[in-house]
Amino acid sequence: MASKKSNKNNIPIKFKICLAEISVLKPHERTDDSRLKNLSEEILSDGIIKKPIVVDEKTNTIIDGHHRVEALKLLGCTKIPVCYVDYMCENIGLKTTAKNTVITKDKVIEAALNNSPFNPKSTWHYIKFQNGIKHISYIQKRVDMPLEALK
Repeated sequence: MASKKSNKNNIPIKFKICLAEISVLKPHERTDDSRLKNLSEEILSDGIIKKPIVVDEKTNTIIDGHHRVEALKLLGCTKIPVCYVDYMCENIGLKTTAKNTVITKDKVIEAALNNSPFNPKSTWHYIKFQNGIKHISYIQKRVDMPLEALK
C-alpha cells in the first residue's frame, strides 16, 4: 500500500499504510465485549474492514483500533490494514479518559509490551495541527479490504 507524506494532505505526521500480521500487534487497552460483538457482526455483514488501525512502528503497539483487531481475530483473519506511525512524534498527543488516572505515551507502550492493558477506551489519541487537534482516526482513510484477503 501507499506511503503518505505530511505535506501532501497537510497532515503534520508521517505514516505508512500496509498489511500487518495480527499476531505481532500489542494492545494497550482491553476491549468491551458488547462493542466487540456488534463490530464483529457489522464487519461480517459488510464483508470488509473499512479503515486501517493505527500502530506504533517501533513497538507494534496498537494506538487506535483495538476492537477492529479483536473482531478480525474472531472472524478468523490473520492480517489487518495498519497505519504505522512514530508514536513518540511530538505531533501525536494523548488524553486520558480514565478517571483519576494519568496515562502517558510511555505508559501506553509499557502496558502493551508488558501485556497489562488498560480498561477499554482509557485513552484518546490525537494529531496536533497548527489550528487545533483532530482524533488520530483522521489518518485512517477508507481501504475497504475484503475479509477473504485478510485470512
